[in-house]
Amino acid sequence: MIRTTRRGGMLAGLGLALGARDAGAQAWPDRPIKLVVPFPPGGPVDTGARLVAAALAPNLGQQVVVENRSGAGGAIAIDSVAKAAPDGTTVAYGSTGAIAVNAAMIPNLPYDTLRDLRPVAIVTSTASALVVKPEGPRDLAALVAAAKARPGKLTFASTGPGGTPHLAAELLKMKTGTDITHVAYRGAAPVITALLAGEIDMAFLDVPVLLPHIREGKFRALCVTAEQRSAVLPDVPTVAEAGAPGVIVEGWNAMMVPAATPTDRVERLAAGVRQVLAPGSETRTRFEAMGQRVVDMGPDQAAAFIRAEIAKWAEVVKAANIKPD
Repeated sequence: MIRTTRRGGMLAGLGLALGARDAGAQAWPDRPIKLVVPFPPGGPVDTGARLVAAALAPNLGQQVVVENRSGAGGAIAIDSVAKAAPDGTTVAYGSTGAIAVNAAMIPNLPYDTLRDLRPVAIVTSTASALVVKPEGPRDLAALVAAAKARPGKLTFASTGPGGTPHLAAELLKMKTGTDITHVAYRGAAPVITALLAGEIDMAFLDVPVLLPHIREGKFRALCVTAEQRSAVLPDVPTVAEAGAPGVIVEGWNAMMVPAATPTDRVERLAAGVRQVLAPGSETRTRFEAMGQRVVDMGPDQAAAFIRAEIAKWAEVVKAANIKPD
């Protein structure tokens, strides 16, 4: 009887210890999460990060605080996350440019994107549209024909060297064998002004930025750079439908943590993102109303996707000899 009692006491003690351990694991996060955005407040990446932060806070049971750290095309913010304590409480909310293009274009980054960071999720994706003035080419085939008839005479605008609008145009040139001259501006607003004024012939920009101008008839959209048509521009063909397969350019946003972050914490964050962006959720509806597509891509898929994106843009950067601004 005594032996049985002692054994029961030992089992009870073990049960209490395991219960305490499980309770400790379930208690994470035990302090606020910092979501680091590599751009100033008010832009599309910042807006998306704040939507996610507001929805994640009650899901995780902790505040999710957005911190804006702009500079060096996003490299300053991403570096700060790569070097943060790997406890899951410092998370980057980065973009295509800040994560993939910088890795492809900047040779001396103070971190290695694939080695020093670990993806949590690809959150959203936004297609670009190729637009011209209403009196411009009627479709992509006509634009390509015009470019081939006058090599170097047509112009495309970008928001700066290495930005998504620049890379999209360079990829189009590679796939269609055309010579179109690049004119760089500083931001989307100057690009739109230049196109409205007839200073340049065409531009790629994110669909949400162009949507009001397309609906007002100020620009004609020739195609969208995604594998499927945009829900907000259903009559505009994809770039493959328009005759240039392979020119897939989407501005995506990803959440990443330091590489040594424990797997259970990465999975807890990923599960939270998946839940707040589930079909029918308020956050998903708000993203879709902004023209952004919600992407259900967890840690493993996101890692493979980002690796492929870096390789893809490295090829374009090398072929077009694009240098950091």
